[in-house]
Amino acid sequence: RFSGTFVGNTESTSPLPATASPPAVAAAPLPAVPIIPVVPTISGVPSTVAESVLNPNEVKPPASGTRKARVLYDYEAADSSELALLADELLTVYSLPGMDPDWLIGERGNQKGKVPVTYLELLS
Repeated sequence: RFSGTFVGNTESTSPLPATASPPAVAAAPLPAVPIIPVVPTISGVPSTVAESVLNPNEVKPPASGTRKARVLYDYEAADSSELALLADELLTVYSLPGMDPDWLIGERGNQKGKVPVTYLELLS
């Protein structure tokens, strides 16, 4: 065994002096911190667009910038704004200003919704 001076030894060979413990401090109540809402803004986009919830069914695809993508894995839509996916199907995908970069808008026929980028292989 090592002596009590070895770092990492939980056994103590001598009691700690009484002055080694920190003095007790009375806990003071913390002041209330105001909560400031954070609203994302997008340069060049009116604030009403940035603040509204993105509804993919009301969005028109851009004139250019659409791509084809192959679905890598099945994906179950979490809500009505998302598009359920089946592995190996082909979609048309595009991004919108202010949209989370981890998601794209996917279109399959007349169905449209958000799709996770990690489930896609971008083809064109």
